[in-house]
Amino acid sequence: MEQKTEANRVVLHYKNGRIVKGMTHDFVAEKPKFHLIHQDGHIEEIQTELLKAVFFVKSYEGNKDYQEAKGFGKIDPVTFRGMKIKVTFKDNEVIYGATLGYNKTRKGFFVLPADPESNNIRIYVVASAVNDVKLGTQAET
Repeated sequence: MEQKTEANRVVLHYKNGRIVKGMTHDFVAEKPKFHLIHQDGHIEEIQTELLKAVFFVKSYEGNKDYQEAKGFGKIDPVTFRGMKIKVTFKDNEVIYGATLGYNKTRKGFFVLPADPESNNIRIYVVASAVNDVKLGTQAET
């Protein structure tokens, strides 16, 4: 029986500031590359190390009128799982969320957004694009 993988809607943020939207069937955190199916249908091989982060999103448009909460003020303590994390990228963007597998020796890690209304489902952060990581109670500062 052929195994089908579900496509993930992603927004790629490159270290150089470029942003690209598309779908992927084969993103694996430990692998150095994956394929992006652009909105026009062409397929491109993506080198993960060139990226800042892979945002797995609910929609490409998001809610333009919604300002995502910074910090942990909107978390639901009943559903919030993992360790609190604050990630500061080299370009000074900051994201807040939870992580189940942060390890500073890995090439990247996943963050689940702290804001339940976020358009992001999860974010894969490329470690070489990060300036600082704070965990647990330190993430709240």
